[in-house]
Amino acid sequence: METSKPLTYSSYLRLPELLGLQSPKSDGPEHDELLFISIHQVYELWFKQLLHESYDLRAGLLAGDTGRVLARFKRVLTIFKTLVAQVDVLETMTPLSFNAFRTRLEASSGFQSAQFRELEFLFGARDERKLQNYAEGSPERLRLQGLLQQHSLYDAFLVFLTRHGEGLAPPHIARELAKPHQLEPSLHASLIAVYRAQGFAAQVCERLVDLDEALQEWRYRHVKMVERTIGSKPGSGGSSGVEYLKRTLFTPLFPDLWAIRAEL
Repeated sequence: METSKPLTYSSYLRLPELLGLQSPKSDGPEHDELLFISIHQVYELWFKQLLHESYDLRAGLLAGDTGRVLARFKRVLTIFKTLVAQVDVLETMTPLSFNAFRTRLEASSGFQSAQFRELEFLFGARDERKLQNYAEGSPERLRLQGLLQQHSLYDAFLVFLTRHGEGLAPPHIARELAKPHQLEPSLHASLIAVYRAQGFAAQVCERLVDLDEALQEWRYRHVKMVERTIGSKPGSGGSSGVEYLKRTLFTPLFPDLWAIRAEL
């Protein structure tokens, strides 16, 4: 009878498999391709963790569990700080270093990251046209399609406020879930009242604003990193590169929470 091997640091983390997943395509290979692969794989691991935390955050909002909600927000926001800091490492790669292996990327592009798209959809930045980046019937497309029929974080936040008796009427949460959030002035008086009450609900409002700002900060650093690396060239995979990324800036996830600030 064989005895199982004792669990070790290496076997628990599956390090042989993990460290074997960086496979440069360039001849040599080019020195900086390993950095490029490693950084993007680490981003995908953080996206996985962000999804794990953000789905639980949404569940906490729907359950009205304020302690759970604030704890999840703290972790999500701390992870976003790490995502921003990783751009510093990627910016040590010069345009010449990147161009030495860029053609090997072929049609692959960060634009195709299904996990980042899932985060956008979960947060509320929804656009059904983005499903076209994934094959019909693929697991990625099916997952995103399913998410479009579920509450976003902001939808869950409105449920949270309604259940906490903050003066929101149910029609405010009866919207077409697949669409992005639009400014809803009829909500503003209730949201202002939440802030002025200075309770836990006001803290949740501020954490949503923090999340909105964190995503914008990451987008901005990403835009500047791409501009610094490839300038005005088209992006890999056929995207418009920097110009597309710039269009994603300064579009708030939660416009109502920004709009009311002039009235507080």
